[in-house]
Amino acid sequence: MHPCKRRLIRKVRTIGLVFCTLVLSLSAPSQTKTPNRVTAERPEVRSTDISGNSTEAQRRLFTVSMVISLATEARSFKDLTLRSRVLARAADALWDSDRITARALFVRAWEAAEAADADESTTSVKGVDKKLAARISALRRLNGHDLRVDVLSFTSRRDRALAEQFLAKMKSDSARASDDATTTRRSWDVYSGPEGSLRRLVAANKLLADGETRAAVQFAAPALTDVSAHSIGFLSQLRAKDAPTADKIFADLLARVDADPIADANTISGLSSYAFTPGFYIVFRSDGTGSWTQPDGPIVAPDLPSALRAQFFNVAANVLLRPVPPLDQDFSSCGRRGRLKIITRLLPLFDQYMPEASPALRSQLTAREGRNINIDEPLLMTGINSESREEVSDIQKRLDRAKTAAERDQIYADAAADLAPSGDPRARELAGSIDDSELRAKILNYVDLEAVKSAIREKNGVEVIRLAGTRELTHIQRSWSYTQAANLMVQSDRDLALQLLQKAVDEAERLSASDSDAPLALISIANQFLAIDRARVWELLNKTIKFANATEDFAGDDLGTPKWSMLATRNGARFTSLPNNDFNFSRVLRALAEDDLIRSIELAKTFKYDGPRAYATLAIAKAVLDKPQATTAAKN
Repeated sequence: MHPCKRRLIRKVRTIGLVFCTLVLSLSAPSQTKTPNRVTAERPEVRSTDISGNSTEAQRRLFTVSMVISLATEARSFKDLTLRSRVLARAADALWDSDRITARALFVRAWEAAEAADADESTTSVKGVDKKLAARISALRRLNGHDLRVDVLSFTSRRDRALAEQFLAKMKSDSARASDDATTTRRSWDVYSGPEGSLRRLVAANKLLADGETRAAVQFAAPALTDVSAHSIGFLSQLRAKDAPTADKIFADLLARVDADPIADANTISGLSSYAFTPGFYIVFRSDGTGSWTQPDGPIVAPDLPSALRAQFFNVAANVLLRPVPPLDQDFSSCGRRGRLKIITRLLPLFDQYMPEASPALRSQLTAREGRNINIDEPLLMTGINSESREEVSDIQKRLDRAKTAAERDQIYADAAADLAPSGDPRARELAGSIDDSELRAKILNYVDLEAVKSAIREKNGVEVIRLAGTRELTHIQRSWSYTQAANLMVQSDRDLALQLLQKAVDEAERLSASDSDAPLALISIANQFLAIDRARVWELLNKTIKFANATEDFAGDDLGTPKWSMLATRNGARFTSLPNNDFNFSRVLRALAEDDLIRSIELAKTFKYDGPRAYATLAIAKAVLDKPQATTAAKN
C-alpha cells in the first residue's frame, strides 16, 4: 500500500471518536431556541455513506473532522472578526456533509459577527494609515460591508431560510437604533437605498462574483424594486453575466418607476447608470452637491435593445416633465437645484435618442435657477458621451485662471486622474507637470498603474512588459504587472512567461519581510505558476509562509486588496488597488491539496498565526469536500 494511504488510514482511525464528540458539542446548542436569538432548525440528517471503506470516503471523513476541529478552535479565537469569518467558512465547507453542524456554525458565526460589528475597534483597516483606515471603514459601513453581511453571503448560498432570519434581525436592530420612526426620502436614501435592501444586495453581489448567478438573483430579488446605487450596480454586474435576465428586471423597474408618484430626477439619474454609465452612479442633493461612485476602469455604455432604451427615455421624460411643486412644497430628494443639474446632465442623451422631449426639458433651464448651473462641472458630463472628456485646450483655460501654484497643481492632478482609466497617454504628461513633488508622485503612480490595467484589458502583453519596467510602480504593483504579462504571453512564448514570473519573484523579494504585501505578491505568482510549473508552486508557498510568519498583518483571504491608496480629486476620491482575485490565497492551496492532500495539510500547519493557518486549512478542506460524492445520500 502507498505510504500516503497508510498514513491517511491511521489518521482516520485515530480521529473517529474525536469526530463524534465534536459533532455533538457543536450540534447540541443549536437545538435550544431562546427569545430574540436566531437559531438553526433541525433538518433531516444527511449522511455520507462510507460503508464501502473507499479511500475517497476516508478522505472525506478525515477532512470533515479536520474542519470541525478547526471550528471548535475558532470558537476560542480572541479576534472576533477572525472567529466569525472562520466559522462561516467552516459552515460553508461542511454543508454537503453535515448540515446540522453547518447550520449551528452559521449561527455561531452570526453571533460573533454581531459582537464584532458592535465593537468599533474591529473595523480598522490593516496596512494603511489611520486617517485613510477610518475613511475606508466609514465607506464600508455606508455601503453595507460588515461582518454580518459576510456571514449572510455564505448563508444565503446554502440556506435561504436561515439567511432571511439573519436579514430580518438586521432590519429589527436597525429599526430600534433609528431615531426616525417615519423617514422620508433623502438624497442619501436614494443613493444607498433602504438598509435591509443594501445588506441583501451586498450579499447578492458576493454570490454573483462567485459565479452563483441564479442564487444571487433569487436572493437579490426583493431589493430590486427600488432604484439605488446598489440595486443598479447589481443589475449592471448581472448584465455582464446574463444580459436577458438583467434587462428583464430593468424593464420591470422602469415600469414601477413610471407608476411611482414620488419618483424624481435622482431616480432617473440612477436608472441612467444602467442604461449608459455602468459603474458611475450619481445623485444630487437640494444644495447641488452630489454623491457618486467611480468605476474601476473606463465607462463603457452597454448595447441595450432599442425597445428597452426607448422605454427608459419615455419613463425619464414622464418623470422629469412632471409639474414642479412650489419651493416650500418640494419634498423630492434632489430639490430644484439637483433636479436641474440632472436635466443638464441628461440633455445630450435626449438630444440623441429622444429629441422631441429636449425643448421642454431645455426650457426649464432658462429659469433663474437653471441659469446658475455650471455646465462645465465635470460631474455633469462624466460618461455621457466621448466628447465629455476635458480637452487640453479647456485645461489650459482653467490654468490661465488659476491664481496659485497649488491651484494649477490640482488642475493638472484632476485632469490626469480623469484621463488615466482609459489609458490616455496625455495623463502622464499632465501628471509630470505638477510642481508639488509629493502630489506628483501620487498622481504618477495612479496614472502608471491605470496604464498597466488598460494594456492588460487590451491583452497587449508587450506593452505591459514595457510599462512594468519603466513606470513609477511599487514593488507589488510591478510584481503583479510582470505576473499579468506572463499570463498574456504564456501561450505564445512559454520561456518568456517563465522569465517574467522570475522577475515578479525578484520584485516580491525586494519587499520587507515584515510587509504583508510580500506574501500576497508570492501568492499571485504562485497562482500563475499553477498553469505552467506545478512543482515550482510548492517552493513559492514555502517562501510565502516564511514571509507570512514574519508579520501579523498577513491574514490570508481576509487581507483583501494589497495596500490601498486614495487620491482626492475634484471629481471625488479615487482608490488605487489591484484585483483581489489575482491574490487568491485559497485558490493555490486548493490546487495543491488536489495534488497531495497530506503534504498540503502539513504545509498549512506551518503558518504561525491563526488567520492564515485557518484559511489554509479551509481551502484544503474545500478541495476535498466540494468534489461530487460517488455515493449520494438522501437530499435534505
